[in-house]
This record gives sequence, C-alpha cells and structure tokens, in this order.
Amino acid sequence: MSRAKPSLPGYAVFAAMLASAGLPIYIHAPKFYVDTYGVSLTALAAVLFGLRLFDVVQDPVLGWLVGRWRSNRKAAVIGGGLLIAASMLGLFAIAPPLPPLVWFTLTMIGLFSAFSFLTIAMYSEGVTAAGRIGGGGHLKLAAWRETGALLGVCVASIAPLVLGFAGFALSFAVLVAVAVWLMRAEWGAGIAPQGGGFGFVLRDALARRLLLIALLNAAPVAVSSTLFLFYVESVLEAADWAGPFLILFFVMAAISAPVWSRLARANGSRRMLFVAMTLAIVGFLGAVALGPGDTLLFAIVCIITGFALGADFALLPAAFAARMEQVAPEAGEGFGLWAFVSKATLALAAITLLPPLEAVGFRAGGTSPDGAIAMLTYLYAGVPCVLKLGAMALLAVTPLPSDEALTP
Repeated sequence: MSRAKPSLPGYAVFAAMLASAGLPIYIHAPKFYVDTYGVSLTALAAVLFGLRLFDVVQDPVLGWLVGRWRSNRKAAVIGGGLLIAASMLGLFAIAPPLPPLVWFTLTMIGLFSAFSFLTIAMYSEGVTAAGRIGGGGHLKLAAWRETGALLGVCVASIAPLVLGFAGFALSFAVLVAVAVWLMRAEWGAGIAPQGGGFGFVLRDALARRLLLIALLNAAPVAVSSTLFLFYVESVLEAADWAGPFLILFFVMAAISAPVWSRLARANGSRRMLFVAMTLAIVGFLGAVALGPGDTLLFAIVCIITGFALGADFALLPAAFAARMEQVAPEAGEGFGLWAFVSKATLALAAITLLPPLEAVGFRAGGTSPDGAIAMLTYLYAGVPCVLKLGAMALLAVTPLPSDEALTP
C-alpha cells in the first residue's frame, strides 16, 4: 500500500527546530556561560573547537547509523528529539550540577550529536518522500524545508534576547515536541535497512562531483561567517550593526529559497545556480570597496548575498537528494557525507584565515595596521569570489540530476 504524500509543513517545522539548535547556539551559548558563570572565554573557545572537530568526524558515522536504523527510524528520531530537548534545557535552564565548563561540554555534545543525527535523518527521509509529491518533488520539498530552516535561524537568533535563555530553552523543548509530532507519519517504519555503506555513494562519479561542488560552494559562506563580525567591526567600524545585518542576511535567504525553487522548476536548477552564484560574486565584489560608515551600502550587500544564499540551500541539496534516490535511496550515508562536507568548510576556514590575519597584525576590537584591514577585506570579500568561480567552473561540466528528475 502506497504511503500518503509527505507533510511539507511538517518538514518546514522540523527543519526550523533543528536550525534553532545550530548557528544561534554558537552565537549565544559562549556569552551566556561567560556572563552567568564566569567561565573563561579562552576555555570556551578551546571546547568549541574540539566540539567542532568531533562534530565533523561523527557525521559520517551518524549517516551510517541512520541507514542501518531505517526500519526503526521513528523510534530513533523520538530518542534524538528527547536528547536535543534535554540538552538545550540543561545548557540554558538548569544550573550546572557539575563545574560549568564540564556541564557546558556535556550538554553541547548531546545537543550537537542529536542535531547531526536528526538532520541526516530528515534529509535521508526526504529522498524517498519527494517521490510521493509528484512533479518537481525534490525542489518543492527543499523549498519548504530550507525556508523553515532559515526562518528558524532568524527567530532563534533573537528569541533568547526576548524570552530570556531559560524561556528560550523551554520554548525550544515545546517546538521539538510539535516538530516530532508533525513528522510522526514520515519515518520509514517497517522498511528493511538497505544501502551499501559509503562505497555506493563515493563510487558514483556524479555524487562525488556534487559533493565537491557543495564543498566549493559552501566555503564562501564559511569564509564570510568566520570573518563577518571582524569585517563589520574593523572595516565598517559599525559593531552595533552586526546583529541587524545578520538578521537581514538570513531573512533574505529565507524569502528567496522558495523563489529559487520555483525558478528552477521552470528554468532548470543548474541555470538558476549560475545566476545565484553570479549574484553572490557581485555582492561580495561590492563589499571589497566599502569602508568606515558604509552601513547602508553593506545592507545592500547583505540583501544581495542573502538572496543568493537561498539558492544554495534550496537547489544543491535537492540535486544531491535526486542523485541519492538513484544511487542509495534507503541509506543515510550520502547525507552523512553531505553534512561532513558542509561542516568541514567551517573548520577549514578558521584554520586557513585567522592565522594569516594575526600574522599581519590584525587585532580584533583594537587598532590594526592598514595592511591588516586590507587583508581582512580581501579575505572576507575576495576569497568567496574565487571559490564561487571554482564552483561555477565545476558546475559547468556537471549535469545536475535535478534538471531531469526534479522538473515537471
């Protein structure tokens, strides 16, 4: 008996819940533990770096588990939901029963592990769910899912400031319950685990090329994310505007994701990705020329680059999902590798960008020589242009499965 069409609002809410536990936690958690418990910022930075490395390494393993637990995925998702809610409550709403740094580490491990597992499960489930939607299924599903995720980032970025951290944690636990309930009929109960490990994915030439495109295309976001606050503070000299700029950037991405999805169904995903990448390059080139006080012009840059980012979220995962439908439809390994590639760019960006900046005399929050400010500008705005050009060159010789499988 065929299953009903998937719940697109369910995917949107589930993605919003996961996004609320991602980037916003990196923004809020360290400051909360410094202000509330007096934890050393250096110690927190070391823990976050170690957690990021652990997170990157565990993603392929979690992808393997998602594939092996296919027949019991509903129970696994419920368990993951309980872990992510409990970890968030422990992080923000419960006074540490252990030394604060130890408690921070334990709750963050639980939070990020559950986040990664649930994210991979959601994307893996979407491979088969899209086939039950009809024409353009992968793009339609991606539009709902990625729009929900981007809105979740926007809301969670400001919610702790409005509700307080304990209120945010309690609200998040409620959101987890709602998201899991909305997705209760989506998980592949009773389907025997299939998939053949990472070999099925890595032996496929098109899948490997899509992973490389994802790496090249995600790297500019990693670069700009790593250097964003430094750029706003030291180049624009507008540190107070960092929050509004971030919100503007992600709101534009959320607004544009369904727009790019509709355009791709009409014109092809590859063509629209070329347009979006070109738009991103135009935006970053504009940032090269900015200086102190150019806040309005940088807001325009945020609008342009945020709008372009929506295509990255909506179209590339849909193309990869379409290929996984052909290569390993019941496995989670593919999206374990996808998550690994996405997160590895953040680690690589920090390792390759920050030491050269420090070497030329850049000092965050202090006075830096003109040469250091110039290097910061070119790293923030110039390197993403080069990486985008590399992604475009590879995309030019890659036939996206979405062009054939996703359009009506």
